[in-house]
Amino acid sequence: MKIRILTLFPEMFDKTLGSSILQRAIDNGYLDIQSLNIRDFSDSKHKKVDDYPYGGGPGMVMTPQPVFDCHKQALENLDSIEAPRTIYMSPKGKVFNQKLAQELSKEKALIFICGHYEGIDQRIIDTLVTDEISIGDYVLTGGEIPAMAVVDAVARLIPGVLSQEESYKDESFYNGLLEYPQYTRPQDFRGMTVPDVLTSGNHKDIDEWRFRQSVELTRNRRPDLLKDFVVPKDKEKLFKKITIEEKDRK
Repeated sequence: MKIRILTLFPEMFDKTLGSSILQRAIDNGYLDIQSLNIRDFSDSKHKKVDDYPYGGGPGMVMTPQPVFDCHKQALENLDSIEAPRTIYMSPKGKVFNQKLAQELSKEKALIFICGHYEGIDQRIIDTLVTDEISIGDYVLTGGEIPAMAVVDAVARLIPGVLSQEESYKDESFYNGLLEYPQYTRPQDFRGMTVPDVLTSGNHKDIDEWRFRQSVELTRNRRPDLLKDFVVPKDKEKLFKKITIEEKDRK
């Protein structure tokens, strides 16, 4: 996948997206990530990229010209990919989740626009943007941190980015449930021991324990997720049993 990030602060992405798993994915050719400095495309003498909003109000708004020209350069950089989705990180956007991450991971290319100040000129959104995405109901200084979060979540779903040992398929949200607890050596740490089932060697029991833990954690912490949870056929009896036990406890 090719990812182009339009930002006023390209240096913010260098260490974050150029280390660990993502750097390895770049080195192995699974990812191609480049950031473009919007300020470089300003036709203003002093490389100005913002101005006062029409109608008055506090703060400044990013002007269209630098963003349009920066976006044009990003498209030219992706010359073999038609109509890549352009994402504007905005608190007014659709809330990002794992389902959307899976959807975006199937794209050949993505362009991110990171806003600043009081936002960007609406004509940028109307003309260039295909998706407005929010990472939560709060406001940050700019779109860079949200863009990093989305890029990381999407990139790790691309086949080949994660090794088998790092597989995402048992992680929270992938199958609609929160992830079960994880343990490692030593088996006994200061009197705190690993559940016996995990050292039993019985894979069926371990699988059922993990599923039970995921269901109970989800029910206690994120019951909203269970509304859309589709129970796997091989877990239907166990899920029904867990539900009955939960009702009995009440």
